[in-house]
Amino acid sequence: MRILLTNDDGIHAEGLSVLEDIARELSDDIWIVAPEVEQSGKSRAVTLTDPIRVRELDDRRFAVRGTPTDCVLLGLMELVDGAKPDLVLSGVNRGQNIAEDTTYSGTVAGAMCGMQHGVRSIALSQSRGFRHKGSLPWETARHWGARVISPLLNITWPDDVIMNVNFPDRLPDDIDGVEFTRQGFRDENIIAAEQREDLRGDSYYWLGYRGKLSNPPEGTDLRAIYEGRISVSPLHVDLTHDDTLKSLQSLSIEAWGR
Repeated sequence: MRILLTNDDGIHAEGLSVLEDIARELSDDIWIVAPEVEQSGKSRAVTLTDPIRVRELDDRRFAVRGTPTDCVLLGLMELVDGAKPDLVLSGVNRGQNIAEDTTYSGTVAGAMCGMQHGVRSIALSQSRGFRHKGSLPWETARHWGARVISPLLNITWPDDVIMNVNFPDRLPDDIDGVEFTRQGFRDENIIAAEQREDLRGDSYYWLGYRGKLSNPPEGTDLRAIYEGRISVSPLHVDLTHDDTLKSLQSLSIEAWGR
């Protein structure tokens, strides 16, 4: 099995090293194409108006001056020699990608790009900061990663779906199982803007997350992570809200006037 690895934290991120360890439990045919610098929060951005520089760091390892989507596109179309990858793994992200965060996530976007080009794709993220400030148990993703992925590869899922895997902020032996979940939605905004001042006296702003828990329903990725379970969510690109669409389609032409 040929596996393409990418991430949004950058080519030198610890999570990418963890992902490589996971991938080598599954195969010895590994290719890595990851951003030169961190691209967190870039979602599905693709570079269309600037040249994209690529550095070959080693055999089958490339650093791309671009987004996670750029990396997967170049990996699939240009950089991986020979056969097309059978699997794209994106991550392991430094921090959870759950609920509405998935729409910002470059990690999820890397997997989405692989899926869009006909390759099974899985995004992986390691939750942090739930036990205490600074907690980030990479050993949990490393221990559980292949154990979660292997069964997924033995089942079929639709061609337009990716799997979004999140590991809770718990040590490996404290994990309370694996749960298949749906994407949740927080009951309030957790992104904050803070105004600061530089040494010249000019204002600038810093955006970041406030560490505040919501009260999500059972069966969501949020609830699973809060309660110490590995969350596996099938996601797809279609953002259409079917109930609203049906309601709109029921309107008569007269409702719009002439």
